[in-house]
Amino acid sequence: MKSIVRLFVGVFAAAFALMYVTSLLNSSQGYTGGNTLTIYNWGDYIDPELITEFEEQSGLKVIYQTFDSNEAMMTKVAQGGTTFDVAIPSEYAISKMKEDGLLIPLDHGKLPNMKYIDERFMDLPFDPGNEYSIPYFWGTVGIVYNPDMLDGRKLTSWNDLWDERLRNQILLVDGAREVIGMGLNSLGYSLNDTNEEHLQEAKRKLAALTPNVKAIVGDEIKMLIAGEEAAVGVVWSGDAAEMMWENEKLDYVVPKEGSNLWFDNMVIPRTARNIDGAHAFINFMLDPEVAARNAEYVGYSTPNAAALELLPEEISGDERFYPDAVLTAKLEVYENLGKRMLAHYNDLFLEFKMHRK
Repeated sequence: MKSIVRLFVGVFAAAFALMYVTSLLNSSQGYTGGNTLTIYNWGDYIDPELITEFEEQSGLKVIYQTFDSNEAMMTKVAQGGTTFDVAIPSEYAISKMKEDGLLIPLDHGKLPNMKYIDERFMDLPFDPGNEYSIPYFWGTVGIVYNPDMLDGRKLTSWNDLWDERLRNQILLVDGAREVIGMGLNSLGYSLNDTNEEHLQEAKRKLAALTPNVKAIVGDEIKMLIAGEEAAVGVVWSGDAAEMMWENEKLDYVVPKEGSNLWFDNMVIPRTARNIDGAHAFINFMLDPEVAARNAEYVGYSTPNAAALELLPEEISGDERFYPDAVLTAKLEVYENLGKRMLAHYNDLFLEFKMHRK
């Protein structure tokens, strides 16, 4: 027992010493909470030149870190071991972070550029009054496809994916909400549906799709579709834009039944040390010129109405990525369904993946 205690004491001492040395190194280099800003964002989700410009303008040193899922981001913020001044979670994650006390309310007086955000994207159910979040990018879930590989056919509906001519031609993103939501939407149900009969109906319908599904994949879906390894993919709109840049044959459609309208948003986590700097960065990213440049670089849709006017017509006028009001009205934001129902969605998705095998 004594040896175990000594082991734990040793490990704790080593960890404390590492933290202390890291703190000293940061201080010796001039990196302290007051003159640095730590940003936690998705990978390849900002124009790097804008970070440099912000540093020059603000005098702050930006430490930029990335995550690959909302869940990983929330876990790290909840652990509290790392200082994050600004994070970019999705809308359903914001609901969860609010519940868990992981966010600091925004001071709107320090964000004068909020006025440029399109009113359609403000005051949404996941954050009434934008108390904790400001929209960064938005987009949809839809179908990217190669008409040349489909004998010129166009896809307009989720139900088109069940066409037997698409056997072994579809790639799906590895996401429970996206795939189960697709099944629900194809039946005319909400992608936030919690009715068990509807969920089981969607499960059965998805099982019938398996002959057409070539694989369920992650980020590699962009390379595979652009490289014509499959004719069809269920993807996020920004990924579709990137694929279409690589392969001009591709097209993208938001299915007529409706789909997901998602938002990634700038927030200040409770770990923040430089709250003033965080507000300055958020306000900088809301500047119309900055937001327009960022949208061109990233390829996702900007919620900044003034920035939209600065974008080239081939971007701002593309209804595949800036859908009209009729289609937008059919889009739904993911709701926080609670731990139990989210686990049930994940179980249904796992059963679907196992059924394919």
